[in-house]
Amino acid sequence: MIKQVLTSGEAAKICGVNFRTILRWIEKGLLKAHKLPGRGDTRIQVEDLVTFLNENDMPVPIDLSPKNKILIVDDDHSMTSSIQRMLKLKGFDTRIANNGFEAGTAMGIFQPHLITLDLKMPGLNGFEVIKHIQQNFKIKPKILVISASSQQDLEESILLGADMAIEKPFENEDMLERLSSLLH
Repeated sequence: MIKQVLTSGEAAKICGVNFRTILRWIEKGLLKAHKLPGRGDTRIQVEDLVTFLNENDMPVPIDLSPKNKILIVDDDHSMTSSIQRMLKLKGFDTRIANNGFEAGTAMGIFQPHLITLDLKMPGLNGFEVIKHIQQNFKIKPKILVISASSQQDLEESILLGADMAIEKPFENEDMLERLSSLLH
């Protein structure tokens, strides 16, 4: 079960700061919080802390999200549907982007923890998507390349910044195992 409310000390630990810094952020109105009646201890809603972290380009721990968010990027609709169906059954929150441009847009809105990415797509290909993520996002999702490209292309994708790469066709269990290892 994910906690819904944090103490100032717990929030400080997540942010990597002293709890007094958290209290100053609250006093300045930068971080939303409330005081408990009686002793006046401060409590922070998890969603308010996540909003604060996002607004200040600070990393959001995956365990603060109720589900791991995965963006599926591939121009093959049957492939995206198949991957999405499998991931939803495992409890993941998913979105689909059918090309590199849609992937860039979805990155900012959806803020996925992980991206599955095909390399060969019309327009902006997977290599360009990896470069874009590396150059333009402070908080980078894990990238699992899933492509029918050559072994050389798969290796190049890792050199550019992808975390892992597997060939199409793939075994569902193999993909789920790799996703799990990247997310934990």
